[in-house]
Amino acid sequence: MKTTTFLTFVGEYCGKAEEAINFYVSIFPNSEVKNIIKYSEGEAGGTPELIKHGVFILNDVEYMVSESNYDHAWSFTPGVSIFVSCDTEDQIQTLFEALSSNDGQVMVPLDNYRGIGDYGFGKKFGWCEDKYGISWQLNLSE
Repeated sequence: MKTTTFLTFVGEYCGKAEEAINFYVSIFPNSEVKNIIKYSEGEAGGTPELIKHGVFILNDVEYMVSESNYDHAWSFTPGVSIFVSCDTEDQIQTLFEALSSNDGQVMVPLDNYRGIGDYGFGKKFGWCEDKYGISWQLNLSE
């Protein structure tokens, strides 16, 4: 048995999945786009420029992706996020800055959030949403 995170880009994020995948692959080590299949002309659910099904790898972890131009009543939520355990101070800082920049949003800054200090699971923690609506929690585990 295997579980895989599946990201569906809808609403304001529909049409941005391929850009997002290429961005993620560029900032995470050991990452690649495995395959992208686009909708055929006239196929239900999308148009030829949209991803019907894609697979990409971030730091040796596989993710699946799709886009739909239907009027869905949902999109991404910060209540579900990708948790990244970073190995170095430099790594967490670089990833956090890349993910939260260019119309991203910082939800919990890397430094002391509301005076809490140590969250109990790492030396440093930050939570952000990128410009594609994906929520990321970054933790410095050492």
